[in-house]
Amino acid sequence: MDMDALMAQASVLQDKVAAAQDKLGKTHVKGIADAGACIIDMTCKYDLVNITIRQDVLSRGADAVAQLVAAAYNDAKSKADATIDRVMGDATVGLPIGQ
Repeated sequence: MDMDALMAQASVLQDKVAAAQDKLGKTHVKGIADAGACIIDMTCKYDLVNITIRQDVLSRGADAVAQLVAAAYNDAKSKADATIDRVMGDATVGLPIGQ
């Protein structure tokens, strides 16, 4: 493969990855704990957008609230990770990376 073709492929990859990163920044996922007692809204770049905690949860105490927030965050992160894998995979499909 000549250098011009390699540079062209690199440019295409860079554009696709940049577009994928932009898409991930605009894509939201929701992490849910305890049947909606706590909901975390975040982007697929892990930017926290909102936390919703049902009023009745607050009476359970700080430890219970912290556990619910952690569980909702872990759910949101798992969903974001899956979305990242899919979006980045789509962006690089068919490109000879590492060949």
